[in-house]
Amino acid sequence: MLLQAVEPQRLYRQIAEQLRSHILAGEFTPGSRLPAERELASQLGVSRPSVREALIALEVEGWVEVRTGSGVYVLERSGQVNGHATKVPATEWGPLELIRARRVIEGEIAAMAATEGKRKQVDAIAAAIASMHKDADSGVQPRAGDRAFHTAVAQAAGNAVLSETVQTFWDARRGPLFERLGDHFETVPSWRKAISEHELVLEAIAAHDANAARAAMQHHLDKAHARFSASWRRASAS
Repeated sequence: MLLQAVEPQRLYRQIAEQLRSHILAGEFTPGSRLPAERELASQLGVSRPSVREALIALEVEGWVEVRTGSGVYVLERSGQVNGHATKVPATEWGPLELIRARRVIEGEIAAMAATEGKRKQVDAIAAAIASMHKDADSGVQPRAGDRAFHTAVAQAAGNAVLSETVQTFWDARRGPLFERLGDHFETVPSWRKAISEHELVLEAIAAHDANAARAAMQHHLDKAHARFSASWRRASAS
C-alpha cells in the first residue's frame, strides 16, 4: 500500500478548500454571490479574518471575484484555470495572521531600538519616513519606504536574528495573497495614516522611551490589521 505524506494545512487553506468543494459541487453557481464573511465565519466556526484570507486565496486562484462594495462572486471556469489566476503556494502565510505575529515581535524590536539605537540608526528611520512622505505626495504607494522603515527599526535593535526575522516578514509581504489584499485595501490615504503611525514610533525611539516605542509599534500594526479587515464596502469608499 502506497501512502503519501500528510502535510498540515494552514487554516485559510482549509476554509478555501471547503468553499472550492461547494463550488465544484454546484452549490455556488457561476455568477452567484457567496454568503457574507460574517455568515461564513459563523457557519465554519472560524474568525472573519481567516475567512477573508480564504476568499483572497480563491480570488488569486481564479475561483471568485471580489467586487468591492458588492460582494464575492463565483467565476465561470472552463477546463482550464483562468488566465489571470495564480497558484497560492502551500507554504504562504495568511496576511492577517502575519500582521498579528509582527505585532508581537516588532513591538519588542521597537522597544529594543529605543534602548540600543544610535543616532545614525535613528536618522535612517527618519529617512525612511521621509521617503514615504515623498511617494505619498506623488500619489505613489510607499511600500519601499515602509520596508525601509521596519528594517531600520530592526537594525537599531542591534540583534542580527531579529533583523533577519523582519526581512523574512517582508519577503512574505510580497506573496500573492498579501499583494492582492493590498490591491483591495491599500490607498494613498490609508498610507498617510500609516505614515503618521510610523512617526509616533520614531518619536518614541528618538526619546529612548522603550515602553512608548513598543506601544506605538503595536498600535500601528493593530491599525494595519484593522485596515485590511475593513468591509469591502468601506474599501471601495476609501
